[in-house]
Amino acid sequence: MTPDDPVIGRTGVLLLGTRGASGPGEVLVRVRGGSETFLAWSSDPLPQGASVLVIDFRGSRQVDVIEWTDPLNASSGEADGAG
Repeated sequence: MTPDDPVIGRTGVLLLGTRGASGPGEVLVRVRGGSETFLAWSSDPLPQGASVLVIDFRGSRQVDVIEWTDPLNASSGEADGAG
């Protein structure tokens, strides 16, 4: 696959939490008209159920993720820093 794989820039939810350098978790990402799972790597441990953003594709169905909070879907109804 190429570096511009369509999974980069997509958000997902961790089905299994990541363990940072100790190992990957598993993320469910909506891509290509459906949902697919990938091994998810992060620099810091992230808990199961966390929303994440895919920032890189490692090949072999493995991605790098960071924790993600969508400011447009914030539970408070206000954009980040407003109020």
